[in-house]
Amino acid sequence: MAKYNITPTKEKDAHYRSLVSQQYMDELQEKIMEIIVMKKKYLDKDYSAKKLAQDLGTNTRYVSAVVNSRFHQNFTSFVNFYRINDAKTILSDHRRAKLTMQEVADMVGFANRQSFYGSFYRILGMTPREYKLKKLAMQKKK
Repeated sequence: MAKYNITPTKEKDAHYRSLVSQQYMDELQEKIMEIIVMKKKYLDKDYSAKKLAQDLGTNTRYVSAVVNSRFHQNFTSFVNFYRINDAKTILSDHRRAKLTMQEVADMVGFANRQSFYGSFYRILGMTPREYKLKKLAMQKKK
């Protein structure tokens, strides 16, 4: 069995995606990026595709269609990518070396340490602890 129970995802061809016009997809893509990335909603552990759809004044199927077709991942993976990027920055900072993994997980928007570890491993192929030790060791050599 694979570490952290990670199984590869298969891209599905959902019929409803073809019902969304390219122009509307472009518009939603831009708004999604603004809300998730620029406003850093990914840091909110309770922020969901449903809440994003409400903020956009649309439905979750359209949000899902845009995220799947434009970013080639599901909503959770999309949000977790930005969370992990923030976690990498925190874990690489020697001034924050005393933070626990639970504290880092909380800071970047994960609901629990297990989902943080699973997502981190899925994206980087190593645990957050391994990443932290590697980065801090590299900094000491410099």
